[in-house]
Amino acid sequence: MSQPLPPTSARRFSVQALIVCVAALVAATVAFTRGSWLGVIWILLAAVASNLAWYYHRRARRERGGA
Repeated sequence: MSQPLPPTSARRFSVQALIVCVAALVAATVAFTRGSWLGVIWILLAAVASNLAWYYHRRARRERGGA
């Protein structure tokens, strides 16, 4: 089982993953507008980052005592 993180760490990880997700979406948009298929990789990175952001958001909320 994983060690419990302080709620501030989980919240910080959530915000950082959300920033990476937004940056990846911007990079995908730029890549697609330039006609590059590398945008597909940026979309995949955005998907992973959004899943991490959601996971750490739920974990921080659960550790704070919220449902």
